[in-house]
Amino acid sequence: MARAALTDVLTAAQQAHGGVGAFNVVQLEHAEAIVAGAERAGRPTVLQVSENAVRYHGALTPVGRAMLEIADAADVPVVVHLDHATDVALVEQALALGFTSVMFDGSTLPVEENLATTRGVVEQAHDRGASVEAEIGEIGGKDGVHAPGVRTRPEDAARFVAETGIDAVAVAVGSSHAMTTRTARLDLDLVRAIRDAVPVPLVLHGSSGVPDDHLRQAVQAGMTKINISTHLNGTFTRAVREQLLADPALVDPRTYLGAARTATALEVERLVRLLAG
Repeated sequence: MARAALTDVLTAAQQAHGGVGAFNVVQLEHAEAIVAGAERAGRPTVLQVSENAVRYHGALTPVGRAMLEIADAADVPVVVHLDHATDVALVEQALALGFTSVMFDGSTLPVEENLATTRGVVEQAHDRGASVEAEIGEIGGKDGVHAPGVRTRPEDAARFVAETGIDAVAVAVGSSHAMTTRTARLDLDLVRAIRDAVPVPLVLHGSSGVPDDHLRQAVQAGMTKINISTHLNGTFTRAVREQLLADPALVDPRTYLGAARTATALEVERLVRLLAG
């Protein structure tokens, strides 16, 4: 199936009244696990790498090219996406590498500057056949930048989409990044109101903190792209910890990283099926 366009994958999900899992890559084993889980479920997925993860690796190119190669070899459609980029130069680099989707996060900028910069990103991405996600409102938990109490107003989302031409919009409806407990409660009435106000798919960030039943309700209410990172990192880390505790003399990383990759693939499969509707 190879790499896919975000708009195609999200449109198909909307037509099927389902959602698409978007999972963050930290290292090669994450990318392999995410695609393996999606293939087990027979559903498309989004491989995404954040600006923070790029900073961890020191550059986008090595991890980005690995993601593209894994996507191209997949048996299901795989979107290769840059997540939460605040640096336009990084967006341009992702597009040059062949990423099929980018998220420009100008949510901390003054409104008019956010609109103008996002429009410029959209022009560049669309020229390359790539999609653009952007954020209106603020999602909690991002190093104090985003206030957890903020909510997106439907009229603001509608204006933002109309004035930028973005292909998907991330909205603030009650989730928060980096939650390790699944206790978040979303404003589903607000989700429905925003869905009715904008013509593009909605994106839920901070989904790790949302319990299974509420994720399904969010998809039914109108969310389409569901971003999950911290929850998968917890799955990955628990598997590593179990291996190391079971064998304190273990030194071969293939043993504990392989176990973590398998556990993560199984959880991705479960989540992909859950979100499919």
